[in-house]
Amino acid sequence: MTRSRPYLLLLPLLASLLAALLVLLPRPTDARNAPAVADFSAPMPRDRAQALVSAAQQADRAQREALARRLGAASAAALPVVQNMFFSPTSHHVSDRAGFLTYWRENGGVLVFGYPISEEIVEDGRVVQYFERARFEYHPESPSSVQLSLLGSQLFGKQAFAPGKPEDGARYFPETGHTLGGKFLNFWLKRGGLAVFGYPISEPIEEPSPTDGVTRVAQYFERARFEYHPEELGGFYQQEAQSLGLGLAALHEVQLADLGRQAAMQHGQLFSGSAQMAGAPDWSPAIWPRHIDVDLTAQHLTAYEGDTPVFNAPVATGKDGFNTPTGTFAIYSKYPVETMTGSAGGETWYVPNIPWVQYIVGGVAFHGTYWHDRWGTGFRLSHGCVNLNIDDAQWLYEWADIGTQVTIHY
Repeated sequence: MTRSRPYLLLLPLLASLLAALLVLLPRPTDARNAPAVADFSAPMPRDRAQALVSAAQQADRAQREALARRLGAASAAALPVVQNMFFSPTSHHVSDRAGFLTYWRENGGVLVFGYPISEEIVEDGRVVQYFERARFEYHPESPSSVQLSLLGSQLFGKQAFAPGKPEDGARYFPETGHTLGGKFLNFWLKRGGLAVFGYPISEPIEEPSPTDGVTRVAQYFERARFEYHPEELGGFYQQEAQSLGLGLAALHEVQLADLGRQAAMQHGQLFSGSAQMAGAPDWSPAIWPRHIDVDLTAQHLTAYEGDTPVFNAPVATGKDGFNTPTGTFAIYSKYPVETMTGSAGGETWYVPNIPWVQYIVGGVAFHGTYWHDRWGTGFRLSHGCVNLNIDDAQWLYEWADIGTQVTIHY
């Protein structure tokens, strides 16, 4: 017993040494707290980027304040509740008296519905409004007070379309006996689905395009006609998609027919342009403060005009060691296409022809991606940038400006 006492005295000392070693040993770091490494070299010094953002944001605020004074509003903060907009491309208004303006903004805007081609009118006892590609109806008795007319069925329902058969890779709709797959299914799901386009009422068919006479693949729906324009996805990106088996898409690869205009003509409606009403501002996304929210946990992006969400897209962000930085930033530089090179973290890369690039902090940018299609799946694959499909990157590029605020968070 007496021989073991010296060893007992050493135990506290050994424990202290072990604790010190554990503190000094490297420990795994949570991905959220790992230092962010910029994806590629920043295109300009930080002070110049900050100056560009400040000037753009100041000009944006001045524009909204000037509009507020012209409309007799107390301040620009009152502008998001403006109930009537004038669309100069077609010389018509869209208001929120029946909720048409908010519905138009939240469900695709120009891309899906086009511009208004009439004012609000009453047809068959119901308030309606014609747009280039749709007809809005006001249903105050329904929880969904704004609904879209079945223009596809009305215009083409009498055509004898051959029925479809359930096939691998296509979705079959027993309600109409037709299928939907490929590029058209992806567009249908992404841009509004059943509520906006309705069920398919034909299979994909080849026919001359009513716009340019070129024979193209088209498909008819209860509320729409889709037309496929493969040339919209550039040849380089088509090759990458084919060689890697990726689901890439261009913004205007699927185009919608002007069913609203066709229906108006069928009803004998020839709408002339309207004079701009006093107090109705010219429509522009810049009327509202724009901001982009990136949720790193959900791997999802939402674009807002004021408090109204106007666009959503899945994203893929930085992998561990190259984590996308969190914080509040602003777009400071834009390029329609760019070659990106760099070396960091033991990796070196050279990536040409990256489309729709918008830098938001340092070398971190929004941009289209053609080397993977795993946006929104939870796989974080970039060196810090926010990867998007090409169509989503283009929409965001055309909508945002230098100075548009970006918030990135978990």
